[in-house]
Amino acid sequence: MELRVIEKADTMLSIEVAGEDHTFMNVLKGALLETEGVTAATYDVNPEQSGGQTEPILTIKTEENVDALDALEDGAERVIAKSQNFREAFEAAA
Repeated sequence: MELRVIEKADTMLSIEVAGEDHTFMNVLKGALLETEGVTAATYDVNPEQSGGQTEPILTIKTEENVDALDALEDGAERVIAKSQNFREAFEAAA
């Protein structure tokens, strides 16, 4: 996975997430929305209306006291934990 920062401020982060589609982006967005201090998380994949953009652009906004990059890290850790929990439940069911 390749990430490219589009815009960065203390309480806002916009990054391009190369090689991913709606499946992963929805999971990440959901995890971010569950992260304390995140006020908004969204992504856009719209190549026709955005001049040829083909990679998703993730945008995170946070409360004043929460760094957006830290929130992204917390959200990514939440995705890892959910994936591990799913794997364990799946293996137990088999």
